[in-house]
Amino acid sequence: MSSWRFVLTPRWAGYFALVVVFAIVSVGFGNWQFDRRAEAQHAIGLVEDNYDREPEPLHEVLPTLDAYDDEQQWTPVVLQGKYLRDEELLVRNRPLRGAPGFEVLTPLQLDDGSVFVVDRGWVPTGSAQDEPDAVPAAPEGRVTVVARLKAGEPTLPGRGAPAGTNQIATIHLTEVAERLGLPTYTGAYGLVASQDPAPAEALLTPPRPEPDEGPHLSYALQWYVFALLAFVGLGWALRQEYRVVNSDDERVRRAAERRESRRSRRAPTDDEIEDALLDEARG
Repeated sequence: MSSWRFVLTPRWAGYFALVVVFAIVSVGFGNWQFDRRAEAQHAIGLVEDNYDREPEPLHEVLPTLDAYDDEQQWTPVVLQGKYLRDEELLVRNRPLRGAPGFEVLTPLQLDDGSVFVVDRGWVPTGSAQDEPDAVPAAPEGRVTVVARLKAGEPTLPGRGAPAGTNQIATIHLTEVAERLGLPTYTGAYGLVASQDPAPAEALLTPPRPEPDEGPHLSYALQWYVFALLAFVGLGWALRQEYRVVNSDDERVRRAAERRESRRSRRAPTDDEIEDALLDEARG
């Protein structure tokens, strides 16, 4: 009588536990990739829903200085006021199309005295120093700006800016408000879409985000396949040891003979033919 009792040994219990742990970890990574895909799809949906909307007055979209909801990302707002050109800030380490550079933040003081931070665009790093060679000036006087909302950024450990300069490491709006000493919107800032009057020289602005959700779906499916293959491999190993342990069993021996008979009847592969010719030549 053939036996599977070897499966109850501590060695096979360890193999099974290892496969289970591997499968759980693989499924966890697969679920994480599905979560990442859902985040990417949500970001794509925000662009599709908000990017081309009709601009609304800023105070209607953000009724308080700290108001902002993630669902408002890319929403166009219209605001009027005067650029505080002397308070302009440069955000470090902002590559565009593979080139290093800075984003130019120019505070816009609104008619009620509050300040909204406008990202006017991007300038490259200077040819001989760690700052732009030149920054095109913001329009003077009263200006009407349409900007798309984005959330402020957190501070990053280990990332800073040279002291005594107009450079900052991240768009941390609370820090900007402290620098200005004026009532400033700290929930969101705006990426410029249009300015009236237009500046004499416009800065480079990033294009509309591409609707790309990335390879997360394929990665998730791969992790699930890895989990399945772990159990397939365990089953194959079980079957192989079963045949060894029960090699004296009549049914196992007959099954082995049938497999050997099928192998002998099949046509030889190209590799087997090549090996036979090499053996004959050596002989």
